[in-house]
Amino acid sequence: MSTYLYELPTTGAIAFSDFCVDQSISKAYTAHISDTTQARANLRALLKESKRTDDDEKDYLRVVKVLDDYLPLLRGVMACVAHDEIGLRSEPVFSWRTTLSANLFHSSPRLSLPTLHAEYASVLLTYAFALSNMARAAVGALGAYEHDRAISDVERKAKDEKLSFAVNLLCRASGVFQFISETALLEWENSRDGGTVGLPRPPDLTREVTTALAKMSLADAQTLAIRKLLSKSAYDSNIAPGPPLPKSHPAPALIAKLHLECGALYSSARALAKTPGAARPRAKSASQFLSKDGRDASEVSADLRRYLNDEAAFHDALARKWLGVDAGESGGNDRGGEAVGFLAWAKKELEDLKDGGSGKGIIGSGKEKEARERRKEKVSDELAKVLVFWKHYKKINDSLSFQPVPSQPDLQARIPAGREAVKAKAFVPPLPAFGPGSVEYTRQQAEQLELAQDGEEEAVPNGVHLPAETTNPSSATSYAGSGEYF
Repeated sequence: MSTYLYELPTTGAIAFSDFCVDQSISKAYTAHISDTTQARANLRALLKESKRTDDDEKDYLRVVKVLDDYLPLLRGVMACVAHDEIGLRSEPVFSWRTTLSANLFHSSPRLSLPTLHAEYASVLLTYAFALSNMARAAVGALGAYEHDRAISDVERKAKDEKLSFAVNLLCRASGVFQFISETALLEWENSRDGGTVGLPRPPDLTREVTTALAKMSLADAQTLAIRKLLSKSAYDSNIAPGPPLPKSHPAPALIAKLHLECGALYSSARALAKTPGAARPRAKSASQFLSKDGRDASEVSADLRRYLNDEAAFHDALARKWLGVDAGESGGNDRGGEAVGFLAWAKKELEDLKDGGSGKGIIGSGKEKEARERRKEKVSDELAKVLVFWKHYKKINDSLSFQPVPSQPDLQARIPAGREAVKAKAFVPPLPAFGPGSVEYTRQQAEQLELAQDGEEEAVPNGVHLPAETTNPSSATSYAGSGEYF
């Protein structure tokens, strides 16, 4: 199963000069305000172009670069407004489509979001989407290279490195989602311009959903990390798949724990993603979240929830598969029944997923049908591998080991805790391109401080000594208990 494909949002046009007023004495920010408008216009045009482009031809790297250009400028405007160096004629209102909201016929609702903090959070969300989609495109270009019998070891290792690059992108995306949840949304809520009080937000911009997306990106990254870990053994098993495992195969127990962690992350993400729609009461304000077809869009899309549910089930099944293989390979005759039990459990769960999973009976677009077919093919391939192991260990247990097959509750008690292989890369926001906090602003402040110190030194002529009471610190210690510390 490939990583989730986000629909990039689009945004309406806006000019920062319409609401920004340069209040600096030298009017130094007028040109920067114009540059910020231009950078946002570039972003808007690229997002509209991307929406009209086929998925296989989208240039996500270009989107990331344009966002990298716009973010420092936006942060510069925000810093100047916070320090009253740029004033606001009126409250800015930014228009964005909420692509994660539940909707019918993919009519993503367009919402008007006030304040610069809303713009900042929306841009960061788009940034994380683009990073994740770029990772997905990189993995898609690799194909199933580890199962190519003609590939050389050098070529396989080169593609392993490209897989690592995709893992890194997903870890970065997870860090951005986490930053939105823990910092950007908190700053928006606590901003001096009223924050989010009385403002109903779409699910895309809630802490629950952004935290869910951070967990999902991390689980996607760990999935690719497992694939890389199994790359060499998968190649070595091309001729004779199944038991016994090749010498290059990592410990099955380790693989099981990695899959368990993936399953836990996806399950946690799904629970969080369901929170906004369940927790938000139906009220008049909810009308702002109606899509064009009149359907409530205050929930996360069913497509995302299905993805999280199916991925959690898929990784739980794989964890049970590898626990069974571990029992069969390293447990000897004493764990023959355990091997059969875990593999039978994995077999049943994969059969349920193959028959439809959480998307059974749902009619969707051509892209959704294609995605379901790919998931079904992936599950079928894994089910075939599980059947090979299950038949092998069942034959051995029925003819040699004669161990009883534990019940499912008994097997559940033997499942260990998961283990993480990757961590989110903390997102460090870029410095403002201008204004307070920027490199140029800091340099100017340092120069002014240095000039002020030089002026003070020149104000005292050479050879002139200040009176003792102004130079002796002890003369100023007239408070009670002075001088009694030692």
